[in-house]
Amino acid sequence: MLSPDLAPPENKGKAAVGALIAGGSVDERRRALRRARTLATSLLVLMLAIFIATSVGVKHWPWLAYIRAFAEAGMIGACADWFAVVALFRHPLGIPIPHTAIVANSKERIGVAIGRFMANNFLSPSVLAERIRDVDISGWAARWVLRGDNAKNVAQRATSSLNQALAALPREDLNSFLSGAVRGGIENVPAAPFASRLLSLFWAHGEMQALAERLLAWASTTLANNRDSIRTKVSKRTSRLIPKWIDGMVADKIIDGVMRILDEMREPSHPWRIEMTSTVEQLIGDLATKPEMVEKGEELKAKLLATPAVTGQIDALWVSIEDRLESRETQARLTRVLERLLTGIGNRIQNDDDLRTAINRWLRVAVLRTVAPRRTEIAEFIRKVVQNWDTETLTERIELTVGRDLQYIRINGTLVGGLVGLLIFAITQLFQ
Repeated sequence: MLSPDLAPPENKGKAAVGALIAGGSVDERRRALRRARTLATSLLVLMLAIFIATSVGVKHWPWLAYIRAFAEAGMIGACADWFAVVALFRHPLGIPIPHTAIVANSKERIGVAIGRFMANNFLSPSVLAERIRDVDISGWAARWVLRGDNAKNVAQRATSSLNQALAALPREDLNSFLSGAVRGGIENVPAAPFASRLLSLFWAHGEMQALAERLLAWASTTLANNRDSIRTKVSKRTSRLIPKWIDGMVADKIIDGVMRILDEMREPSHPWRIEMTSTVEQLIGDLATKPEMVEKGEELKAKLLATPAVTGQIDALWVSIEDRLESRETQARLTRVLERLLTGIGNRIQNDDDLRTAINRWLRVAVLRTVAPRRTEIAEFIRKVVQNWDTETLTERIELTVGRDLQYIRINGTLVGGLVGLLIFAITQLFQ
């Protein structure tokens, strides 16, 4: 019986075919085959010795004829079974007798038979659906991820593979491709509607109101801190005939008035705040709906993308990202993030029966839709794999797998043949 672990040897090598052995090492099975073969051959030699001895002594002891008949039939059975067993794997005594070396000469048919057997008995839709109906694929995967350091190992391998993939790609071509993809994505996004959604988001969360509050507070604080500087500038711009104390009074009045206006503008009910709200909401609507605003947005976007400073920043962005991905600190951080992600997904799947059932259902459908329609391709692949196997090594491995049992067929054939021959001889003597 062929083991499903047998893989095609690279360059028809012999090492990979060793996986055919179902259990035990190759050396152990070779020794077991050698012992069984020695036992079967020794039994044949014993039958020959008994036949010779009884043939010599039958003249003096006629009853030895029964033993000679047993030995003679045993030799015939042993030779016949030896021929049959050897003919499965090679030509008996090196003679190219027709219909011998069956395994070596039937490699193509073996491949076709195995492929057809797999396709019809394991990969048919009905068999696949029945086999995987009760298989908890997602539960098994979740338990495996949560066991020991599996999540950490998977995360490390994923990070290492990503780093190797980035290192294998031409850096300039990769950066050019990614930069082009970013620019293409920006070009495909309408600028004005995007700005409308972004502005609406900021406005809804109060970010713009908070910004206005900070600007008003900054303006009020700046006026208070620069009162003397403002007085000096006011004094320089007034007539020399006006006393300085009047200039100071005027400057203070101006500063106090402006600060009072700024404080009043911080009230939500102030007309300026209401007007600002109305203006921003109208701007949000205009950016999303008015064609002229959309057109202006596209013109502005085109000008920005045509600016060397902007394109340089886009190109430098991916270079910076790649440099950071190559650093050990970033890889360690990415590994920890992936490990937490895998652990979280595993816990979620393990604790949520509905989610696990849904994932299993999706996986079953995916397997059925992926594997079943390609049964013929899989069978052809198996045929090609078997065809590329090394014939000599394949024959040896199959013999190591089943040869020991075949040697016991030789032993049984010797004993059964001897008993049948003895029975026939006894019946013949009875009728004579």
